[in-house]
Amino acid sequence: MFTSAQTAENVLQRLDWTVLRRLDGLLHGDYRTLFRGSGLDLADLREYQYHDDVRYIDWNVTARLDTPYVREFNEEREVTAWFLLDLSPSVDFGSLGVKKRNVGIDFVTVLARILTRRGNRVGAMFYGETVDTVIPARSGRRHVLHIVHKMLSRPELARAAATSVGDLLKTAFQIMKRRSLVFIVSDFISRPGWAASLAHLAQRHDVIAVRLYDPLEMALPDLGMVVVQDAETGEQLFVDTHDRGFRTRYAAAAERREAELRSALSRAGVDALELATDADLGDAVLRFADLRKRRNQLAAGGGLPQHLRVEHEIPVA
Repeated sequence: MFTSAQTAENVLQRLDWTVLRRLDGLLHGDYRTLFRGSGLDLADLREYQYHDDVRYIDWNVTARLDTPYVREFNEEREVTAWFLLDLSPSVDFGSLGVKKRNVGIDFVTVLARILTRRGNRVGAMFYGETVDTVIPARSGRRHVLHIVHKMLSRPELARAAATSVGDLLKTAFQIMKRRSLVFIVSDFISRPGWAASLAHLAQRHDVIAVRLYDPLEMALPDLGMVVVQDAETGEQLFVDTHDRGFRTRYAAAAERREAELRSALSRAGVDALELATDADLGDAVLRFADLRKRRNQLAAGGGLPQHLRVEHEIPVA
């Protein structure tokens, strides 16, 4: 949990000891299985194979030869990564002393440092009620500290209009002209309609949805009469959590939201990294890297088991 006395340097040092060194040791330089950059220089054309990315089909050649062909590119040595950080009021919830905002800040700090250590550039966009902060992509430790400082010094919003992840994605599409690695760090508690913007963004960029959640958002324990408050609007309501029927309806509604989110990500072809407030950040990133690597290897070999497809990449902790 963050305190007002913490500085960007404190956060980076803490994560260096608890997460960064461990990830560096276990990834063994194989971090590009997690962060695959794509160059813009055309290298070759070849016939389409099952599980090839349809975005790389060359439709002119396909039409002439009456056979699907895909473009292959020389991969760039450097990656440009962007963090789209949702800092709306709903991310300031946490039932175990750790808020979703804290988890998101730790994730951005760790990933930004891993990337910049290898000469890559990182940028960030912050969303409160609108996209109000854009930090251009640069490299280096000082730049990471600048991003972390901006995250730490940002005050929490007591209440705000309903979050629109779609607005964040549309703004990002307009700003990011060059193909980049994009991390959308959000709890995805939002007005509907963002799925189309996500699919549009994923046509140009390599997008990873970093979904923040708290276990209490999935199921309610039996606590008797409690007051619940809408984090976005501030509206309060008394509920009886002793009522088994109420708890069942709550869990069913949460499962419906989960199914809708998984479906939207799958349709857009976006991988999902799930980060819970009660889970270990390093373990979650390593599981994601391992599953993505295995999935890419299986896809290259022509077969992909159902349990390794996009919508099931990270089991909920």
